[in-house]
Amino acid sequence: MAAKATTDNLTVTPYLAFLGQTEEALAFYEKVLGAKVLFKMRFNESPEPCDPNMVPPGTEHKILHCEFQVGDSKLMATDGGCSDQTELKFQGITLTITTKTPEDAERIFHDLGVGGQVQMPMVKTFFSPKFGMVQDRFGVGWIVLAAMPNE
Repeated sequence: MAAKATTDNLTVTPYLAFLGQTEEALAFYEKVLGAKVLFKMRFNESPEPCDPNMVPPGTEHKILHCEFQVGDSKLMATDGGCSDQTELKFQGITLTITTKTPEDAERIFHDLGVGGQVQMPMVKTFFSPKFGMVQDRFGVGWIVLAAMPNE
């Protein structure tokens, strides 16, 4: 059995996928729930180039990633994947696990992937020393990342 991460090393955050409607959803949640946007980055603001298949012409202004708070809860959202669909709709939820160390991120990513499917291998990004996406054997999508040092 793999070593377990202790709960003080983890944060689990829902990651909402809106197909081109994140801006509208944020405004709705601000009005109805008093949500506060903590961070917002558009595809054309990314410090690293985005995959052209994710950002068709005319969607560069859409939300690559945002974080918002409702009460004591933090959520994340994206317009990602808006290129393949013609109908705007909610696409689902993925759970995000943030670890304190890259080693914990690697271990959890590996363990979640046993019997599942890696969607994006663990890589270093501008926002995390270790980042990857995996679907577990039950079909649950997970984003696993290590916090940047000094966060």
